[in-house]
Amino acid sequence: MIVDYHMHTARCGHADGSVEDMVEAAIDKGLRQVGIADHAPMLYADVPMLAMSPDELPSYVDEVLQAKEKYRGRIEVRLGIEADYHAPTQGERVSMIELYPFDYVIGSVHVLGDWIFDNPADVGRYEDIDLDDFYVEYIHTVREMAESGFYNIVGHPDLVKKFDKRAAINLIPRYRELLEAVKRAGMCYEVNTAGLRWPAREIYPEPAFVHLAAEIGVPVTFGSDAHCPEDVARDFDQALALVRGAGYREVATFQGRIMSCVPLPEGQPPDEHGHDDQGGDE
Repeated sequence: MIVDYHMHTARCGHADGSVEDMVEAAIDKGLRQVGIADHAPMLYADVPMLAMSPDELPSYVDEVLQAKEKYRGRIEVRLGIEADYHAPTQGERVSMIELYPFDYVIGSVHVLGDWIFDNPADVGRYEDIDLDDFYVEYIHTVREMAESGFYNIVGHPDLVKKFDKRAAINLIPRYRELLEAVKRAGMCYEVNTAGLRWPAREIYPEPAFVHLAAEIGVPVTFGSDAHCPEDVARDFDQALALVRGAGYREVATFQGRIMSCVPLPEGQPPDEHGHDDQGGDE
């Protein structure tokens, strides 16, 4: 089986489509299980174009749960959420999310200090930093996130390359420390195809990270980071080739915050026309 656990809706302020639109797109692509994981309230900033507001969270949960029932028998819908890791506001974030029956929580680092570094509006700040130090700080913060014990999935693990600003140092030793923390925490990470749609022109995370993760034994799952129905499961042929090439034979799935690993499909993933070549895997 192959899943898409990372997709957004118009509720986050910078995407198009409803929960049902995204689920219908997943059905059209031939997926058998899909997770909606919209941006949780940021708490450290009030930027309506980047995440839902706190008062929208109950409606978001209700909408996904209704879709889970509506599409039962056609596709399995999982209730997910993408939540930032931001130490000063973490207690409030955990208390907020624990009120709801999420199947999984994607942990993402989008902010360092006062800089939401993946926001295209602030890309100019990359010209004023030491990229090597920035990458080290980012990886350290992602490791802190894993060590918090709250999250299930590491979202786009090398998001810092989004605008193709690259570190010159060898990152492998730091990736190893991060991945060992992810494994200790009982988490997985996602292979996220959105990086192909940004200047990085590369899946998150880079191939070296995926191969090291497979060597260490860290489970993997898939996400398109779709912000419109057309991007659901986009470029999953490349994602599947990457994880298979690293030696993976299973994909992580979630229900009730519990991870299970199921076999990857033998053939190609569903294509943009909805042709399902997943064989008999469930």
